[in-house]
Amino acid sequence: MAVALVGTVVVLAAVFGFLNGFRDTSSAVALTVRTRALTPSIAVVLAAVFNVVGAVSSAWLLTYVGDSFIQTPHGGEGMTMLVGTLLAAILWGVFGWWRGYPSSSTHALVGGLIGASWAASILGHAGIGALNSVFWAVVALPLVLSPLLAFGVSFFLTPLVTWMVRYTQPSKAHAGLRAAQSVGAAIVAFGHGLQDGQRVISILMLATLGAAVDFSDIPPWTIAFTAAALGLGTLAGGWRITYTLSHRLVRVDPLRGFVSQLVTSSMLFFGALGLHWPLSTTHTVTTSVLGAGASQDYAAVDGRLVIRLVRFWLITPLTTALLSFVFTLALSPLADIAG
Repeated sequence: MAVALVGTVVVLAAVFGFLNGFRDTSSAVALTVRTRALTPSIAVVLAAVFNVVGAVSSAWLLTYVGDSFIQTPHGGEGMTMLVGTLLAAILWGVFGWWRGYPSSSTHALVGGLIGASWAASILGHAGIGALNSVFWAVVALPLVLSPLLAFGVSFFLTPLVTWMVRYTQPSKAHAGLRAAQSVGAAIVAFGHGLQDGQRVISILMLATLGAAVDFSDIPPWTIAFTAAALGLGTLAGGWRITYTLSHRLVRVDPLRGFVSQLVTSSMLFFGALGLHWPLSTTHTVTTSVLGAGASQDYAAVDGRLVIRLVRFWLITPLTTALLSFVFTLALSPLADIAG
């Protein structure tokens, strides 16, 4: 039974990684495709390649945030908590894709961890050790504040960039901005892999190495496994969410697409390399493009869709916490059998 639980976690981690890349393709390619900086096929291949590179590089970041991001009890209890967390995050991710809503897989995973920890506490287990003051400061707080920061920076940066190109012919300005967007798409994809790759790697390490994980010594196979899952998911492409970002949410031109990608990539890299914070690529991209669009004209933003989207974001960790809570309780007999 213990082997079966470990195998289940590995399979679910692969599905989670694939779905992460599948849904978050929009983060890198939506604006670039919308402004015709790149064709859809080239944009997706570019995003897949740099997602893989970012996932490989994420192993370095994991040595800083791994201990505070996720830790589980030893044995069957820890495995059932991981299964419950992954099932909740995967199901909610599929639902979000079906609705065409860009939502954070990181928020879903954090909510699932909290729900699993509550279930473990009720069952008399130790719960997830990461749910302490360090967890809230290093993980939860940045996830909440980063969308607000992305919106604000994009909102105020858009007029500045507009002023800088005020004497440039529109055709030349758009050509240069489209070229910059092509580079920006690669950087955003790399940042996505850098940020999200560590989640899958940490889950694989906990499943195969047990609770006492040394995140400074990462097995190479977990890195390759994660990179493959993210890359294949990106190649498959989640075009429903891409359409929401690039057509339904806000009207975007090359200038505002460039500003959004500049803000997103800067935040992802600064959060990862400077502050060692795990950030949501989806939320950062979405709020930065909203900020750029609102700076142009509030009428350019679909307010009703924004309200539905924010509501969806708010209930994501709550829903996955509830789902994970139920799944972990339901799977608790297997934990007792596995020992």
